[in-house]
Amino acid sequence: MSITIRAAERADTATILRFVRELAAFEREPDAVVATEPMLEAALFGDRPAAEAVIAERDGQAVGFALFFANFSTWTGRQGLYLEDLYVTPSARGGGVGKALLVHLAGIARDRGWGRFEWSVLDWNRPAVAFYRAMGARAMDEWTVQRVSGEALARLAGR
Repeated sequence: MSITIRAAERADTATILRFVRELAAFEREPDAVVATEPMLEAALFGDRPAAEAVIAERDGQAVGFALFFANFSTWTGRQGLYLEDLYVTPSARGGGVGKALLVHLAGIARDRGWGRFEWSVLDWNRPAVAFYRAMGARAMDEWTVQRVSGEALARLAGR
């Protein structure tokens, strides 16, 4: 059973959205996904792509994906890779798919001359945290994620 990682194509949009919904359910937010296929297609394959995605396949079947985009560090003066989502189907977990995705993304970051590879993980997802530590990641415990969205975003924008 070989694992291959390939760049996502427009035809993968429905699969990516399915994986996003499965990830949201796993993360205890099954009703939080408002993205649609047209929205994802425009974000990934439109005139000004906001992100990129790769698909993990095992024996020709899509079993996972990673969606990422470039960020920028003023301290390093270089771009970095920010992993927004990494998902592996339950039946494929423990089979090296997650590691293959991380290795592939690290290669992209290195090939592009980017200085960082970052992501967030829910603190209650102990298996993921342990997996990431085993891959060499370290927690940035002194940092906390801040977010403004919905009505709070509208208020902050004065609209």
